[in-house]
Amino acid sequence: MRPYPSPTLHPSRGTLPVLLSVPHAGRDYDAAILANAAQGQRSLETLEDPLVDRLCWRAIGAGFGAVIQNVPRAVIDCNRGEEEVDPAAIEGVAPAPVGPRARYGLGLIPSRTHRHGTLWRRRIDRAELQRRINEVHRPYHELIETELEALASRFGEALLIDCHSMPSRAGQAEMVIGDRHGDSAASWLSAEATRIGRSAGFRTALNEPYAGGAIVTRHGRQAAGIHAIQLEIDRATYLTRDARAPGVGFDRIAGFLEALATGLGEAILTRGMREAAE
Repeated sequence: MRPYPSPTLHPSRGTLPVLLSVPHAGRDYDAAILANAAQGQRSLETLEDPLVDRLCWRAIGAGFGAVIQNVPRAVIDCNRGEEEVDPAAIEGVAPAPVGPRARYGLGLIPSRTHRHGTLWRRRIDRAELQRRINEVHRPYHELIETELEALASRFGEALLIDCHSMPSRAGQAEMVIGDRHGDSAASWLSAEATRIGRSAGFRTALNEPYAGGAIVTRHGRQAAGIHAIQLEIDRATYLTRDARAPGVGFDRIAGFLEALATGLGEAILTRGMREAAE
């Protein structure tokens, strides 16, 4: 049984205290995972955030650091806590799913989706769960933590932008900023992110319908000067109609990600200088 690949780190090379994360970028499925997929590979692909890692290319090119997960979300979801287990996917755990996301089939190991129903022919055992946690989940979070602490040490504060995509729905915003209702990031910073989104011409909402998952909950530590926001991007803004290839808006969204990281990084430094002068 070969080990799972490590997350990709693009080290920070710039002068602003912002780190990007992309937890659902993995799209390479090994033979064992596909053999256990009750509805085939396409059912697993619907869990991905398609090509969000590639959307980060402008920001990475501008010197922003990024941590990208290469293991598919179907294997283990890094935007869930280790405790969010679902007995429909894992043998030998609590008889009821832990937490509302696991109850809907989207826990640490996803068990079902609304479109495809049950995902797996067989449940995994506790040993396999622990292997995935040790090889995939913990290294991803540890890398984010290390990079954020280095930025905070250098600049006094740091920001994580956790990047995701969302299905397009009528009347829904094109960008959703999530800060756990002020718990994972300072309110002024989330308000600035919302302003930047609207100024770029996108319908932008705060915490509705997505307030943020386990990544921003874990890594947003305002008392330590570390903020974390979740960014959800409407797939219709950057993908083709089948949601599998770059669409006409792809480069616009890549440019927006760079502009968002730049604007928020500059806002953090400006506010820090202003407070130091008072």
